[in-house]
Parts: sequence; C-alpha cells; structure tokens
Amino acid sequence: MEPEALERFTWYMREQSALTVMFHTKVAEQMGLSATDEKCLDLAIRADGPLTAGRIAELSGLSTGAVTGVIDRLERAGFVRRVRDPHDRRKVLVEVTPGDLEKFAAPFMKAQQSLVEVLDQFDADELQVIERYLQLQIETFRKRVIDT
Repeated sequence: MEPEALERFTWYMREQSALTVMFHTKVAEQMGLSATDEKCLDLAIRADGPLTAGRIAELSGLSTGAVTGVIDRLERAGFVRRVRDPHDRRKVLVEVTPGDLEKFAAPFMKAQQSLVEVLDQFDADELQVIERYLQLQIETFRKRVIDT
C-alpha cells in the first residue's frame, strides 16, 4: 500500500474511533456508567443469553478482574444480575435485566439514522464491498489487537 493511502485510511480510522468513543462516553454518562461499562453491557445485550464473566472478558479483551468490577457496577445500576447456571450450579452467569433500557434508545436511534443516511449513498455492489471490508477489519482487529 502506498504511504499516502495508508496515512489517509489511518486518519479515517482514528477519527471514526474517536467519534465512537465520544458517542459511547456520552451515552454512558446518561446511563450513569463508564464507557467501558456501557460497552460490556452492549456485549451482554447482543449475546444469545446470559454470559459468564470469563466470556465477557474474552469478548471485551478486559481481564477477568476488570470484568468483575464492570459487572459489580452494572448490577448496582440495575442493568444486570448474577444468576446461577441452571446446568452447573457452580457457575455464575450475568443476565441482562429487563429494565428501563428503552429510555436510553434515543442516541442509538440517531446513530442508526445517520448510518442509513450514509448507506443510502451506495449501491448494492458498493455495499457488499463495504460490508466485506468491515467484516475483515473486525475479524483482523480482534485477532491481532484484542485477542493478543
């Protein structure tokens, strides 16, 4: 890759990353959480069911000790609860509570509307390329940066 192209794409990724961190920090503040807590809650929400603390650590790249603190704060704020695994009573699972998460939906709706506004600028073939890029970026970043 040419150095100028790499510099441009690096700038785009840094800017997107900064905006994303600022967005989640703002949302987290509204929820009474840190940005890390809010993103771990997001991981739990998107999971197929309750998660172990170890699984949250794997998905987030945080240490299990850090995740314990995150879960403690999320539990105190009423967003999750610890429950016994029905199949192995020695395990503790983290379950998202059916609480009042809808009151925090407005910022996410704005973000989704901006995504639609941008994606509407591309045809189906371009969207396939963008989607392939994003899938590869996520997979590679997780493998090379988060899971190391």
